[in-house]
Amino acid sequence: MPLIELEGVCKSFGRTQVLKDCSLSVSVGEVVVICGPSGSGKSTLIKCINGLEPIERGSIVFDGTRVDAKSTNLPALRSKIGMLFQSFELYPHMTLLRNVGLAQMKVLGRSRAEADERSRALLQRVGLLEHAEKYPGQLSGGQQQRGAIARALAMDPVAMLFDEPTSALDPEMIQEVLDVMTGLARQGMTMIVVTHEMGFARAVADRIAFMDAGVILHDMPIGDFFEHPPSERAQTFLSKVLKR
Repeated sequence: MPLIELEGVCKSFGRTQVLKDCSLSVSVGEVVVICGPSGSGKSTLIKCINGLEPIERGSIVFDGTRVDAKSTNLPALRSKIGMLFQSFELYPHMTLLRNVGLAQMKVLGRSRAEADERSRALLQRVGLLEHAEKYPGQLSGGQQQRGAIARALAMDPVAMLFDEPTSALDPEMIQEVLDVMTGLARQGMTMIVVTHEMGFARAVADRIAFMDAGVILHDMPIGDFFEHPPSERAQTFLSKVLKR
């Protein structure tokens, strides 16, 4: 049984339909990259998976729970799904250690000492332990994004969703975030990643879902997509992103 399963998902903003009959299945331990041109619905799709955007038709099931059901406790569900955005969204008035520990105490009921111990272990994991007592404004963009990853991992998620996590970073900071994500993937974390970083996709992903105009045009093994792009639209996209 898949950990994440979307069937016939449709979503509109006003009169504009941004997702059209999207279906996607992700098994435990799989890494799926969602790519495609700007405006194709990638970010909307990933936000629908943890209920940040309601859907109009279709169904989304995460770990046996219907995300789109009115009876679903979304806060409880989201505690099992780590989500990383383009912006880092760390609390500027809190140290990195407090940022990583806050939800552990508020949501998981851990004591301050337990949260601090877990937070320090995770900051060590993402290479930021020496910065634990710094505030977000004292950190680089890459460090803030790695801190946001640590904060998400602190909730012991079953899966991680990444919405273009490197798009707001300077080029020299991108690799340090991708390295952390690669480590997570190799440790067996289930991941869905919206990204244009095709080098990361090639090295880490199991499958690629290629979107255009709100439709998942292709869902296939990563190697096949790069070696034999299945459509002219995919070929055009690859020719542009691989030149970067």
